Amino acid sequence: MQWTILQPLFYPLPEKRGRGKLPSDRRRVLNSILYILITGSRWCDLPQAEQWAARSTSHRWLKIWSQNGTLERLKQGILSLAQ
Repeated sequence: MQWTILQPLFYPLPEKRGRGKLPSDRRRVLNSILYILITGSRWCDLPQAEQWAARSTSHRWLKIWSQNGTLERLKQGILSLAQ
C-alpha cells in the first residue's frame, strides 16, 4: 500500500536508448536508502538480499534524487501521510 502512495512522487524514468543496463527497481533502491538514513549505517553494511539494491546503485540514486528534488518530494509525501 505504501508504495502505491510513494510511486507517483518519482520523476518518470528516462527511455532506454541502445544498450546498457535496465533502470534499477526504485522500490529496492528506496528501501536501501531509507535503511542507511534511518539506521545511520555505512554503505558497506547494507544487507544483501532480494529486497535491497546494490550499494553503488543506491548511493548513485541518493545523489541523483537529492539533486533533482525527488528526495524532498518523498519526504514531504511521507510527512503529509503522518498528519
